Amino acid sequence: LQMLERQVVGGEQAKNKDLKEKRKRRKKYADERRMQLVAALQQSNEDSSDWVLLNVYDSIQEEVRAKSKLLEKMQEKLRAAETEIKDLQSEFELEKIDYLGTIRRLERDLLLFQQLLDQVQSLVRRDCNYSNLEKIKRESVWDEETGCWKIPEPVVQKTRLP
Repeated sequence: LQMLERQVVGGEQAKNKDLKEKRKRRKKYADERRMQLVAALQQSNEDSSDWVLLNVYDSIQEEVRAKSKLLEKMQEKLRAAETEIKDLQSEFELEKIDYLGTIRRLERDLLLFQQLLDQVQSLVRRDCNYSNLEKIKRESVWDEETGCWKIPEPVVQKTRLP
């Protein structure tokens, strides 16, 4: 009876060693895969949409509720991101307006100084090195340390006739 039972319980191929090895390999692979899935679930965030796909639901209503909660969370994140984008855009717009105002003011100041130079240049003596503004511009050097221009000292060249 025991001998018959051993043959029947395992089926026809109860003594087939290749089949037993194959079952062991499948079981080992299934256990490894299950451990990988458990590790992946532990690493992923609750907010991740992957966890919804891995759950098994008892009813359609339970699945709908879970997915609705996830949808609400994602919509809230979307609204927060849109608010952040609007804040950054308004901040950028204010900085842009400020920069444009600064540029306009500097352009007006530059125009004023250019007009002043044009008016004053005719009053500078011809024997002074400041009578030629282009030459002064070429000889001027920007100093990085002090953050200002170093311009040549004014020199009056006196020429004497014999």
